[in-house]
Amino acid sequence: MGPCSGIDKGNYINATVGFEELSQVFEKSSKSLMRMFGPKGNPQASNLFGVIHYLQKQEGIHLEVKARKVA
Repeated sequence: MGPCSGIDKGNYINATVGFEELSQVFEKSSKSLMRMFGPKGNPQASNLFGVIHYLQKQEGIHLEVKARKVA
């Protein structure tokens, strides 16, 4: 499993900006982005963080990651 396997990235993208808009912004085909952010997708860090940054700007949100010690 990838680092974001528990997050339904594809549905979030569909519910917000959509893959067509992302394909224009990132100059990648919408099919490629759908595979990349689908259930079995494993996007490169640069693609993942680029999309997260874009979604944060478009949605007016700020995502935060916090480290915690696991027993």
